[in-house]
Amino acid sequence: MNPRSLTQRLVRHEGLNFVLTNRIPRAALTRAMGWYSRIESPLLTKVSIALWRLFGELDLSDARVQRFGSLHACFTRELKPGARPVDTDPRVLASPCDAIVGACGQVHGLRAWQAKGFDYSVAQLFGSDAAAAPWRDGSYATLRLTSGMYHRFHAPHDARIEHVTYISGDTWNVNPPALRRVQRLYCLNERAALRLRLSRGGHPIALVPVAAILVASLRLHAPDLRLHLRYRGPSEIACDVPLAKGDEIGWFEHGSTIIVFAPAGFALARGIEPGQRIRMGQPLMTLPP
Repeated sequence: MNPRSLTQRLVRHEGLNFVLTNRIPRAALTRAMGWYSRIESPLLTKVSIALWRLFGELDLSDARVQRFGSLHACFTRELKPGARPVDTDPRVLASPCDAIVGACGQVHGLRAWQAKGFDYSVAQLFGSDAAAAPWRDGSYATLRLTSGMYHRFHAPHDARIEHVTYISGDTWNVNPPALRRVQRLYCLNERAALRLRLSRGGHPIALVPVAAILVASLRLHAPDLRLHLRYRGPSEIACDVPLAKGDEIGWFEHGSTIIVFAPAGFALARGIEPGQRIRMGQPLMTLPP
């Protein structure tokens, strides 16, 4: 068995994966990774990328540049123009990112699922009952970004960002082994809630980027924010940022999860189910008739 196959088999072993990625000083390791990823050294970056490929998939064929001065530059890479066509149908809410679809479907009252048998309070995720109220009995889709995926995320429709809420927290891994073991995991981790209002119909939607171990850092272009473990700015940020469908909103600095919430009347697009791979710009939900 070659070293890569052996490494990937060990990583896929659920119990071992959970211990190795969670029963460690998560916050300290996340800060250390943030420092390491910004070291400017093409040689060190080349070696790090080679090691990275031992542990998971990494496809750089559609990256705008092929050589990187740091791991951070690789994590947050841009793509070649046209690499992610965006569905232009105004009835379609597009996926904001490349991802593997996790739990998805209807919000039951104000309860959603992170994994089979584990639900969570949408009010706790958003920080209050009032912030969660628009998503009562609505629809949601959990989008998990693996470490090797494209890490930038984009506007799912023509819209305006009205408000950003930052909620500090832990850095549990958000992969399936952790989701099946840690209750209310998304409500425990570092996260932000971006509230948008669609130009079509004035519908509200929300994007909730959830950080994870090695990736408790989120960069937004507008409002101009970098949210991370040591962020000490305001937690409630009112704004008015216009976006066209497909416009870049920001990026994760490694890979994590975005949960998309929409109000009652929205529905998942055809083929959206747990385990499905989706690319930014492809249909995720449909708007009410």
